[in-house]
Amino acid sequence: MSGTEKSKAHAEQAKGKVKETVGRAVGNERMTAEGRAEQAKGDARHAKEDIKDTFRH
Repeated sequence: MSGTEKSKAHAEQAKGKVKETVGRAVGNERMTAEGRAEQAKGDARHAKEDIKDTFRH
């Protein structure tokens, strides 16, 4: 997996987790949903890179 893509995926996952946690703490359902969406985006990026790595080897 490319180092930059890997770090982007982890950053999106972490940012999403923080946003979801803060949204739950303040009772903001929209922020919670945005956090979940960012986590899903990070998961998708990570999965894409894993697939690319599989075909490289």
